[in-house]
Amino acid sequence: MKSSLALAVLLAAAPLAAQAPTPEQAEAIAAADAFFAALRSDDKTALAEQMLPEGMIFVHSRMQPDRPRVDAVPVAKHLERWVTSTRKVDEVMRYDKVLVDGDMAQVWGPYRFIAEGKTMHCGINALSLVRTESGWKVANTSFTMEPPERCAALGAPEAPQR
Repeated sequence: MKSSLALAVLLAAAPLAAQAPTPEQAEAIAAADAFFAALRSDDKTALAEQMLPEGMIFVHSRMQPDRPRVDAVPVAKHLERWVTSTRKVDEVMRYDKVLVDGDMAQVWGPYRFIAEGKTMHCGINALSLVRTESGWKVANTSFTMEPPERCAALGAPEAPQR
């Protein structure tokens, strides 16, 4: 009986997960895609076009499980450092939840961060987007940062072959 009920719940939920995004969700997804394209770009100024400098980045580091910490980094400070970085990076994210209400959106899901071809960490991303006159921008982001051995358990996407 319990297994029949569980199967019925899964079958009922499947169409919801398979639904195409609304036009508003598609816009938020396109903005998240542009953000990640800017991260992997050789043009170190591209990221500034995808973010609001007055935003914040919250890093929930769990790299040392016995000493978790939360760091807050102003986007403007991150962008200053970003233009001088020389590492080749990539980040891939699965968009599990995309919520839109007017001029705000939230994109949530697991991610994998790769530097110089090696997975450095993974976790859960929460991108807060704001619609501006020039389109959707990442205003704030919060993410957990966990060791690579946790990627599979978190459902992080595999590293792309680029």
